[in-house]
Amino acid sequence: MDSAAPSLTDRADVTAAGQVLGLVTSLVDAADWLYTHWYLLALAIAVFWSVGEWVVRRLAAKASAERMALELVSNRHFDPSLEEIFRRGVQLARASTAMPWWAPRRAKAVQIRLRADGSAPLRYRVEGPAGGERLLSITPFGPDITVNRARPIVDEPRTHTVRAEFILRGKLISPLRVVPLNPDPLQPLVDAVADLRAELSDLAEIRLDIQRAPKWALRARRLQLMSAAHRSERRESQRAARWLRQDASGIEDSLGFQLQQLLSDNPGSGNSRRLVMPPLPRRVEPAEALGKLADDDHLVRVQLLVMCASNTEGRAEARLAQLQAAFDVFGGRSRWAMRGWRLGPWRFGADHWPTRHGFERRWNLGHCQPPRANWVRLDELCGLLKPPTTHCRLPVLAGDLPTFAFGESELLLQGIYRGPDGRERLVATYAEETLFEVGVGKAGGGKTERALAQAIGWAHAGGGLIFVDPHRDSWPRATPFLAHDTLMPRIALIDLNGLGPNPRISSWNPLAMHQGQTAHEVVEAIADGYASALAWDDATAPRALTILTAALTVLVAVNEAACQAGQPEDQATIFHVRALLTDAGFRKAALTTVAGRLDEETRSWWKSLFPTLPPDAFAVVLNPIARLAANPVTRAFLGQPVGVYNIRAAMDSKMIVWVCPGGNGPTDRLLTALLARDLLRAARSRRDTPEEKRVAFRPYFDELITLTGAAPETIAAMFEDLRKYRCHIHGMTQLLARLPAAVRLSLVQNASTLATTAGSKSAVAPITAEWGDNPSPDRVATMDQFEHYVSMNVHGRRIGPIQLRGPHLDDVFAAQARPREVPALERAAQGNAGALPLDQLTDRAAQQLGRVASFLAAHSPAGAAAVHLSKEENEWK
Repeated sequence: MDSAAPSLTDRADVTAAGQVLGLVTSLVDAADWLYTHWYLLALAIAVFWSVGEWVVRRLAAKASAERMALELVSNRHFDPSLEEIFRRGVQLARASTAMPWWAPRRAKAVQIRLRADGSAPLRYRVEGPAGGERLLSITPFGPDITVNRARPIVDEPRTHTVRAEFILRGKLISPLRVVPLNPDPLQPLVDAVADLRAELSDLAEIRLDIQRAPKWALRARRLQLMSAAHRSERRESQRAARWLRQDASGIEDSLGFQLQQLLSDNPGSGNSRRLVMPPLPRRVEPAEALGKLADDDHLVRVQLLVMCASNTEGRAEARLAQLQAAFDVFGGRSRWAMRGWRLGPWRFGADHWPTRHGFERRWNLGHCQPPRANWVRLDELCGLLKPPTTHCRLPVLAGDLPTFAFGESELLLQGIYRGPDGRERLVATYAEETLFEVGVGKAGGGKTERALAQAIGWAHAGGGLIFVDPHRDSWPRATPFLAHDTLMPRIALIDLNGLGPNPRISSWNPLAMHQGQTAHEVVEAIADGYASALAWDDATAPRALTILTAALTVLVAVNEAACQAGQPEDQATIFHVRALLTDAGFRKAALTTVAGRLDEETRSWWKSLFPTLPPDAFAVVLNPIARLAANPVTRAFLGQPVGVYNIRAAMDSKMIVWVCPGGNGPTDRLLTALLARDLLRAARSRRDTPEEKRVAFRPYFDELITLTGAAPETIAAMFEDLRKYRCHIHGMTQLLARLPAAVRLSLVQNASTLATTAGSKSAVAPITAEWGDNPSPDRVATMDQFEHYVSMNVHGRRIGPIQLRGPHLDDVFAAQARPREVPALERAAQGNAGALPLDQLTDRAAQQLGRVASFLAAHSPAGAAAVHLSKEENEWK
């Protein structure tokens, strides 16, 4: 028994050894077989990887189909702080995980899209998981940002397209450069796409995908960085030890060292070599080795893709180069660089095999598969986490400000805009949105030339206007460009300057009733014009206003009776006020004739109160009329019974009326006040026409200082009320501060377009103050001649202020110049205005008092009472 036991044990050991040997042999054989048939293993791995990738892609595509998009639009006051931008970045990182549990990591991302295609300078969109919509819709930016649900963008195929992916290069653990918020960090990107041309189908789009950093990937990256740092430190220590030994050996072998040993007391010591202690490796500090990856807080992975396209060869490539240069602004020890490699003139990257397919898949599906180097902290991305701010200069595109087209009735010329690429184009606003316009600037700065260009363009487009110019210089400047056969029937010239030996003058009877005016509106317009020019009101001149109103009421009633009798040539004029107040016979005949047309209060006033008035009470009313009568031109213009001038008819028939009052004296101011009040009355009378049938009409007032000196309240009321009646005022003045306060406040408050040329700082300061002093008065004051800063309303939002060059008629409308046809235009304009020789009109005005007296005698109820003119009236006649 005892002898058999060892043999059994030995046999068991031998068996176990044989099994181990057999296992090792099997493993060796299997390894040999796999080595021989390696392709089968590779095929199995490839199949497994392909199936896994296919499943992941299908799941990622399904998750991406449920994404949503928001478009963020900033206003001109958007000025966020760094803290607000950082909080927005935290929101984006958090929203990237709002996906189903089964969604692959590549689908868990939020994408920022910066897009320029000609519709806007730079559209800012955020796309992400549908579950993160509520989180992304509420931004920390406040009311200066509008968040809209965005529709998918479908791009038409372009002929030439280039693609690029940007990765971080340099010292990857170092942060990107800290870019200040003023100027806007997006400014280089905006400048890179500023010369984009929509008509060439130019397109530039930047997509920044943000993905929360996975913990395992971060730990693996840190381990890799720490290992690399340790290896680097060991290499540095070994290198230092090697140099130290070399230095020690060199010293001991030197002649000086050997002489020192010979002279020393212990010469034997020189035979032994010095013991050199190698330096120990320096301790690697994690913060130094890991850099921005040392902390977990707010660390994300990013993917930066860029695509540029155009239908013109070379433009897409040039755009990509501009964007590449723009990203250099963010570069420091770490920088953005295009992924790929270059061989001579060729670059191999996202546009070439094998990476192009992956780029397009990520681009189309919104998948985020960033390179392992693209780790950033949220504060490094602050410049890209918000739309353009108030510190960003945005280019003005055709979609923002339309290009002027000659003959287009929907557009109103504004000036010449020079784009970032140096191209110039005529820009315009939409006529329906240009309700009131104000132009300020020094004399000779170009404000009148700009207004003339706008008026001429509007006239050729079929629009009606009245151009009031006290100095008449605008008429000869405009005539070569208006001398067209299609325009001549619509042009009328009211020239009261009396030029030449026997000038031709038009006519206007403010009291005339043959055109169907409303009696009380005519009385009110004349009385208000009178009071405006003479600074009357109910507190300073109540009796004068009462006398004038009562006289006008009677004369208007007389004219109503004459028109109903079919005798409009027998109508009274404003000069008959004197006869009505001072000639008892004329007054009795007039009151008797129109007694049935007057209300009881008016008849009672004439019967009871008028006789109690002293004679000197009429002087304040009659003196201004006497001055009008003393001027032959105004006497002829206002002394005709049936005037041709009818501004309401001009509005409705799209006439082009040029009015040149002829001066700035007291008499001229009174006439201007009457014309201005009649314009206000005529515009308000359009309430009898349905709003959709009111024809747009544009009064242009040159030298507002002169005009408002005559009728301040009237001009202010125009800027306040006439929009309702589609009558849109354009005013020009040298000094805004010289205007009456009521006019200045009304026109600045309601101006759709505000423009200024160069001038003194004190003169332009009120305009730049409306723009928040951007540009500053200093900048505006030093502009060149014919340069303007203009702010405009387009599609309900303000554009500008932007710098425009004023249009010069000889350049802009050179093709429309007809200088040889100017004499024909002059004749047509005077003919349309019913202009007659001054002496003829003067004779007719002198006879008009007798005609009215005869009419009253014939239509008085007594029928036989003769009216005798006083001696004063005969002399006045």
